[in-house]
Amino acid sequence: MDIDLARAWVRAIAVAVGQNKDHLTQLDSAIGDADHGTNLDRGFSAAADAVADLAADTVGVVFTKTGSTLISSIGGSAGPLYGGAFRAVGKALDVPVADQRTFAAALAAGLKSIRLLGAAAPGDKTMIDAYAPAVVAFEERSRQGDGFAGAASAAADAAEEGMRATTPLQARKGRASYLGARSVGHQDPGATSTALIFRALADTAAR
Repeated sequence: MDIDLARAWVRAIAVAVGQNKDHLTQLDSAIGDADHGTNLDRGFSAAADAVADLAADTVGVVFTKTGSTLISSIGGSAGPLYGGAFRAVGKALDVPVADQRTFAAALAAGLKSIRLLGAAAPGDKTMIDAYAPAVVAFEERSRQGDGFAGAASAAADAAEEGMRATTPLQARKGRASYLGARSVGHQDPGATSTALIFRALADTAAR
């Protein structure tokens, strides 16, 4: 992961979120505040603009700026959760070029940030249900000797599988938890946007 790839990933996330904005909002309208797509589109568009011409000497600077922009641009819980995750990733990548093992550790640091702030665990029907398996998949494929693109693709596949697995779950955290059993049968919007983020990483790495 170098500075150019970091910028490209943020741009790719902004494009993916923009293309799926209505879908994210539709999912959120069923079990949330019906603003997830709109909020993330605003936040990642602002982040992509913020890092486009950013004077960065490390990969971490790109992701730290991304996180700070998300926190200031996105309302509700999504801003601190996604923003905090990207800032944690950035803090772990204080190098011009990060090797695969270092990047895997940075992804894990992002997950830790989300878990600390959101107090959620796998199975709670949150973004963690997509993020946690993505980290595991990236780490495992890296240990097996796969290159960055292969590990990123596996992470995206795992995130999407985790996303789909939220549908039969009853939400135990966040706004959706207020619905109790009525949250069952709906795919979690946070897990869906997280899967988009990891798919954007895979697509960027493949290019």
